[in-house]
Order: sequence, then C-alpha cells, then structure tokens
Amino acid sequence: MFEDINNSGDGGVYAELIQNRAFQGDTVFPKNLAFWNALGGAELSLQNLSTPLSQALPTSMQVTAGNSSNSSSTIGFSNVGFWGFPVVEGWEYKGSFWVYGGLDGNVTVCLTSDQNEEYVEASVEVSSSSDWTQYNYTFTPSTSAPNSNNTLNFTFAASDLTGSVNFNLLSLFPPTYNDRPNGNRVDLMEAMAGLYPSFFRMPGGNNIEGLLPPYWWNWTETIGPLEDRPGYPGTWTYENTNGLGLIEYLLWSKDLGMEPILAVWSGLWLNGTTVPEDELQTYVNSALDEIEFCMGDASTTWGAKREALGYGPFQINFVEVGNEDSLNGGAPTYSAYRFNAFFDAITAAYPNMTIIGSFYDIDGATPPFNASGDFHEYALPVQMSSQFNLFDNYTSAHPLLLGEYAVIGYDEAGFNAPTWTVGSPRAFFPFWYGSVAEAIYLLGAERNSDKIIGASYAPTFQNLNSWEWIPDLIEYDAYPGHTTLSTSYYMIQLLSGTRITENLPMTITDGGFGPSYFVAGRSDVTGAHIAKFAVYNSTGSVPFEFTFAGVSSGAVGNLTYLTAPMNASNPVGGNVVTKHEQTVTAGGNGTFSFTLPEYSVAVLEIGATTAGSGHNYGNPSSRHGWKGWKTWGRDAQHHGSWNQYGQGW
Repeated sequence: MFEDINNSGDGGVYAELIQNRAFQGDTVFPKNLAFWNALGGAELSLQNLSTPLSQALPTSMQVTAGNSSNSSSTIGFSNVGFWGFPVVEGWEYKGSFWVYGGLDGNVTVCLTSDQNEEYVEASVEVSSSSDWTQYNYTFTPSTSAPNSNNTLNFTFAASDLTGSVNFNLLSLFPPTYNDRPNGNRVDLMEAMAGLYPSFFRMPGGNNIEGLLPPYWWNWTETIGPLEDRPGYPGTWTYENTNGLGLIEYLLWSKDLGMEPILAVWSGLWLNGTTVPEDELQTYVNSALDEIEFCMGDASTTWGAKREALGYGPFQINFVEVGNEDSLNGGAPTYSAYRFNAFFDAITAAYPNMTIIGSFYDIDGATPPFNASGDFHEYALPVQMSSQFNLFDNYTSAHPLLLGEYAVIGYDEAGFNAPTWTVGSPRAFFPFWYGSVAEAIYLLGAERNSDKIIGASYAPTFQNLNSWEWIPDLIEYDAYPGHTTLSTSYYMIQLLSGTRITENLPMTITDGGFGPSYFVAGRSDVTGAHIAKFAVYNSTGSVPFEFTFAGVSSGAVGNLTYLTAPMNASNPVGGNVVTKHEQTVTAGGNGTFSFTLPEYSVAVLEIGATTAGSGHNYGNPSSRHGWKGWKTWGRDAQHHGSWNQYGQGW
C-alpha cells in the first residue's frame, strides 16, 4: 500500500533529488523559496512572469546580482535537496533546468559538501532568450561522499548576467529502477521487490482524499510532461509535485509484477465535506475516464491520450472507491449514494471488475451488491496476537482486502488497543514481538484465504528527516547507507516468499493454538507442501510433530525460521533479525519433528520431488483438487445495502 506520507513519494521512492524544484504551491501550502539559498550575494525572488514556463508552473525563481560586490564575482544559488544529496561513485546523475532571461555564459552545477568539498560538476552553456529553454547535463562522481550533507550549487559569473534571469523546474535524478526516466529510487524499489509483492494499492490512503475543497488527487493533473503537472496540496503537511503520477504508479506495478488496486476519489474531503448527490456525476465520470486511461485502446478518448504518451494499456481488475469513508463523517453519504453511484457506473462498463468498499466491519457489515471491502487494523501486540481466529466465521461472499495493518505501539498495562489522542505513545520503529504478533494476524488471514484478497502493512516508507506517522516498514534518508528494513519487513518477506494456493484441513491431536499458531497448505505452482508457524509469549521452545496426508517417510523439508531479541528494533542501516535454516526429514510414519524458540516465525516447505517414497507432485496443476485463483464471486449480481456504518473501527 502506498500513499505520499512521510515524504515517501517526493523525497522517497520518487528519485528526484531537488526539493521545491518548480516552486509549486496553493492556498494550503503557499509558494515559497524553501530549500533554496543564494550564493555570492545573489538575490532570489519568486516571480509570476507574463511568459510563464507553463500554465501549470507559472511561478519561477528570479536571480539578480543583488549584493555581489563586482562584475567579476561568481554568484548563484544552491538547493539542500531532501535533507541532503547522496554522492555515490560511479552513479550517472541526469540533470536539467529551464531558463528565461538575460544570461549568457556557463552555469556550473556542482555537488558540494557542507565543508565545501566539490565532488563532481558539470558546465552548461546558457544563452539569453525571450523564450523558456531547457538545458540538460550529466555527471558521474569519481568518489563517494561519507554522508548526505551535501548541496547542489548553481553558479555563474555576475558579468554574464544582464538584469535578471529566471529558473524553473530544476531537476536532478540519480540512476533509477529499470532505468526509467522520471523513475524511482533503486534501493527502495529493490526493498519492495524483496517482499515478493503481488498487489499494489495506490495512490492512497488519505492522500487521495484532499484536505478540503477544491483539492483532491485529480489524476488528470498527474500525467504528461512534468511542466504540465501543477502539484497538489498533499494531506500530510507538504506539497506534492505530482512527479509521481498515475503512469508512474502503473509502471511501478509493472516493474515489480504487482496487481494494481486502483483507488478512485469518492467525493469525501478529510475536513468532512462531501459532494452532494446532484453534483457527484462529474467525479464518477472522472473515475470512468481514469480507468479508460489505464485500460482503453487507441480508439477510446483517454486510451488514445495514454497511447500518445507512449504507453500501452494497463490491466485493472480491482478498483477501490475512496479511502476510509467511515471516518470524518463520511459513512452516511457513502452508504446512501456515493458508493452506489461509483459501483453502478464502473460495473456497467466493466462487469468483471472487483469493486472494493473503503471500509468494512467484519463483525456484521457487508457492502452492497457483490463488492469486496477494505479492512484496516492498527493494534497493540496483545490485541493483534489474539486475532488468529478473527476471520474464521467471516463469509467468503464479500472478500476482504486487509489494506492496512500494523502493530503501532508497545503493550501497556491496562490497554488492549491503541489510543488515538494527540501525544499517544507510538513505537518509532517496528519491534520484534510486535512483528511476531503481526505474523499471527497474517497466518489467521492465510488460513482463511478464500475470504482474503491480500494484506499490506502500512505505511510502507518513512523518511527519517520528515515523517508524520510511525512506525513504518522501511526507513531511509538521502544517504543510501541509512536505508533500514524493519523487523516486520523480514517477517513479511519470509511469509510472502512461500505461497499457499490450497489450504489443507488440520487435525490437532495434542494441544491447540497458542502459544504456537500455524497454517498448512499446498502450492499448485511449485507442488510443494507448506506449513507456516509463529510462536508467541511461550515459556520456552515449543516442540512440533505433524504429518501431511500424501507425504510419507523419508520426505525432506526445508525449515526456515527467524528470531530476534524480543523488544528489539532494527537500528538505522542494521538488522537484529537472525535467519536460521535447517533440513527436517520425516520419520518412519511420515512425521516431521522439530522445535521452535519463543518469539519466532517459521516456514517449512517440502518440495514436489521430496515428498517421500512413491510421491512426486512435480506436475501439481494436473492433480485433482488443487485449486486455481479465486474469482471473488464477481459474476454474482445480487443487490443489497450497507447495514452498518463501520462500527468497530
């Protein structure tokens, strides 16, 4: 799940290194010169010229000689980046900027340390012009900086300036994932890829909703050239550049092999304002246009616009209507008319589309029609560790997306759930016994997999220099050596790396669930038999003995389990989680025997060709009873109505 929170888009996975590159702003976050500084006595100011760079980017930074002492001096300006710039030996950086006005000469662009050590520079020849002109440059450092305490400096001779010169859309990109222009940061994308993800819910989250009218995540303002993207007042205290737009999200899905779950704006702002019923059709049409932009061929209006940008169609099978519409007073209008308006229009155009309601109470409420629902759970360890059975009695008629979950704080005496008042305690990073509690929740979901679309930890990213929500799955700053994969990251990586496609019934002959929790199944992809375990709050190591039907003596399984100090979090750039691996061989009656330590998460996998004497599941898909993917009941056509407004959140 992704939304631009904690500077996770701008300043995070979106690889742009210059902050406030195009002086974007609005009535929520006024335009400013933050993160820019004058050099050599130059004077900087914001200007709205009669000839702007574009209608979307009308404001530019004007540079005059200001207080420079003489015409032979060097003047300019610098940018501090997103709290620094990484300087990495061998990286090819690609930069550009737009210029308008009276400057004839060379502009030197240099990555410079806070101790004035110059790491790498490029010289760009600029000519005076009455039209906006874009200039490009590249450079490759021959040495790495020890930290990110660096700035990007633009300097030129004061004598080359006649009057004033204006700059706009100043950009610098490091290497990007899959070398995509306007692309994503390599290490953060590789971290996501390491989770073996299968779906991608985007673009939010609260950030899709907008703080107040008239602002909402208008997808049409996030496509096309960067100079045509005006920006957006994000809901997490900072302006979004919209450089990370709809196409970029779809390419992100494609690059990591993820099924996109597209969230569309549903007519609710975070200040509680909702679109009246007689005005909603405009936004329903926008959602239909957005889906057409993603999927339509060149004969459609919006499909043709996408094709003109150079992209073929992107398949969309899941659409979520809004985000957490049970909050901020949105539930009554969502159930009365907003959800139905989007559901009816989208399913009329796309009958096989799975539509997801943005809130869900698994204790009773069901969305109308054949829709699915989005369930969010933020919890304490004592709470989440008790939710192994949460989905056992739930119906499969309306499958759930567990769109957001996390343990967000340490256990406290007298509290069984988090408090939400200002200043309530939170963990800064995920911690191990909280991660094991999350594993119990996930195993409970996996053993009810016919009812669950998928599960995603949230939020995914945290910039260590600017954050609004803690804890988060992956932490980072401008220095690549500080990227941190949390304890929960390694737990999810283990469980996600081995997928069950068919749950198996279990007979427990001794004991029950707690302090050990487990799920068993098979894979019709690999032919493997699989068991997953979590041990939580035990008095010591827990012994296991079990058999699989169809797995006999001599079968060989690979057991992988994770441990860490109970209260520990991963330090910045480090890891306290230990991975253990061992081979387990079934005894004479096909019984596997082993022990797992307290606060551990484990996966046992018996390969298709190692299931014991006489058994080989190397061609699993042809085996009777091995199931394929669920269709989520999309062909059902029954109608209904919301019978609750999300009580239990």
